[in-house]
Amino acid sequence: MAKGIREIKRQIKSTQNTRQITKAMEMVAASKLRRAQEKAEAARPYSDKLREVVASIASSSTGIRHPMLEKRPARKTAYLVITSDRGLAGGYNANILRRVSNELRDRHTSPDEYVLYVIGRKGRDYFRRRGIPVAETVTDLSDSPSFADIKAVAARAVQDYELGHSDALYLCYNQFINALTQIPQVESLLPMEPVSFDGALQSYEFEPSAETVLGELLPRYAETLIYKAVLEGKASELGAKMTAMGAATKNASKLINEYTLTYNRARQAAITQEITEIVAGASAAQS
Repeated sequence: MAKGIREIKRQIKSTQNTRQITKAMEMVAASKLRRAQEKAEAARPYSDKLREVVASIASSSTGIRHPMLEKRPARKTAYLVITSDRGLAGGYNANILRRVSNELRDRHTSPDEYVLYVIGRKGRDYFRRRGIPVAETVTDLSDSPSFADIKAVAARAVQDYELGHSDALYLCYNQFINALTQIPQVESLLPMEPVSFDGALQSYEFEPSAETVLGELLPRYAETLIYKAVLEGKASELGAKMTAMGAATKNASKLINEYTLTYNRARQAAITQEITEIVAGASAAQS
């Protein structure tokens, strides 16, 4: 019985240590989540201004042609998949990877029909284990990534489309709703749909021409949309981590209560047994 009580005490201590760790991780994720949301909001003015200028060119000019605006037969489709480098984030990675896998299975009959660009070690390792080649990958992103961190993979994906190496580009990421809800999305990025802008468009003069300016802006605009998705994915990751660690902390507290109740019962049984043995020994001595 004494050995059983010592084992229960070790379980209680171990679970208390785990609870301290998960609670700390929950608080860290909550703090980083606020910063990630602020960073995503700070990136909006630049994206909105690019959108306004592109929409202004599209509305004021006719006959402008650009590869990023032209639909063509989808012989090869590109997917840019955004995941995390580490786990402990609930279903964050599993949900988006499952969604992408379903897309590949439903839309394509051969790996020759698609190409993958991956952000995050979890996504890279997932596809490598399944023998699916990855054209470009970026790992070891910070919790507050800059545009320079993902510039290489974003530029590669957009440039490959411009050069005709792929005929469509889809952006795959977790849309951040709140800390409890992240929705896997597979959105068409290229070819671009006609750009609209809510509000009054300003009049611009373009040098040397509107078509030349549009040719410079469209790749930047596409890369900016990819960066926005990365920031949203990072917020989703931190929200999922905060939720997962919060659930782990609650489960640890529940286990501690159960272990404590078991410990008290075992201790009470041991005391009762000792008293019974003492009484029995005293009775035997008297007789």
